[in-house]
Amino acid sequence: MTYEDVLVINCGSSSLKFAVIEARSGHVGHHGLAERLGTADADWAIDGAPSEKLPAGADHGAALDRILERVSSGRVAAVGHRVVHGGERFSESVLLDDAQVAEIEACSPLAPLHNPANLLGIREARARFPQVPHVAVFDTAFHHGMPPKAFQYALPYELYERYGIRRYGFHGTSHRFVAEEAATRLGRPLAEVSLITAHLGNGCSACAIRGGKSIDTTMGLTPLEGLVMGTRSGDVDPNLHEFLATQSGLDLSQITELLNKKSGLLGLSGESNDMRALLESRERGSTRAALAIDVFCHRLAKAVLGLCAGLERLDGLVFTGGIGEHAAAIRAQTVSELRILDVQLDDALNAGHGRSANGRITRDGSGVLALVIPTNEELVIAREAARFLAR
Repeated sequence: MTYEDVLVINCGSSSLKFAVIEARSGHVGHHGLAERLGTADADWAIDGAPSEKLPAGADHGAALDRILERVSSGRVAAVGHRVVHGGERFSESVLLDDAQVAEIEACSPLAPLHNPANLLGIREARARFPQVPHVAVFDTAFHHGMPPKAFQYALPYELYERYGIRRYGFHGTSHRFVAEEAATRLGRPLAEVSLITAHLGNGCSACAIRGGKSIDTTMGLTPLEGLVMGTRSGDVDPNLHEFLATQSGLDLSQITELLNKKSGLLGLSGESNDMRALLESRERGSTRAALAIDVFCHRLAKAVLGLCAGLERLDGLVFTGGIGEHAAAIRAQTVSELRILDVQLDDALNAGHGRSANGRITRDGSGVLALVIPTNEELVIAREAARFLAR
């Protein structure tokens, strides 16, 4: 452990993911995940060991107490927290105090499924690590500089002025990390490259990056907008809510739950939100699994082409996230719908996830370079927290 060891915390409503990272080198010490918090089945695992039961009903505070049994508070120099939504208030990471925590809470109506959970982790960690700085790193911050033509909705302007209704974008730490890594692999300054990055996991988003800045992205006011995801619908007709309410009798909250938790790959396939399971099911002849995959890839290719509108050229297409890094079949099917960009996939490199070619999965002479780059959001958070230590 060194001066720059940072405890990174990523809290969900019933989970707590953590890692101790040496910010300069990126070395990961302890790491783990507590799940099903608040239930009789609460458990946790650390450093790859089998999961252990927590007391029934154990909450985030209890999970942090268990972490402290392994991680001495005296050896943590700072704590970095992932916060999903920073609204218009937070355009960069901030050192947390009571006033900043209150500001984050004020953003909760924009992310009611995420910010309250993030705040749980912040409050519990501040109580247990009062002697070190706590830093909030926002998913939305990387996209904060998008131009108005990219972030404004075509709604009455006073709704933006009064309620902050606009496109914010998410997965910012991931898009930022892989963009920086792509520039390094291209051997060019980040300020001189134009990229499209696709973060594909249970949540999915794509981003157009020019000069190291996000200029457009697929997610919007909330993480529901944009691409097809594991259980989220992505883009739908805005009139769907009224139609479903009239035809099915579902109320607004039920429709919102349907779009967030029962749609996407799960809703289309009727089987699973896990792409690995759907690829296997497609091989066995499932037409619904095949349909879910087809819609997923088509919508992704369509989004990539749309994001080109903000770029003068495209130096690279980057795949990241669980699906982006590991699902060669999804990359191949998506690229097959990008013929207009002349993306020429190398089947062997793609099957090996680009590991033998510094991430490259396209042939020499391809019209656009495609790369697979593993993301590391925790390292971004650790380095942001360490930046405040330097001050």
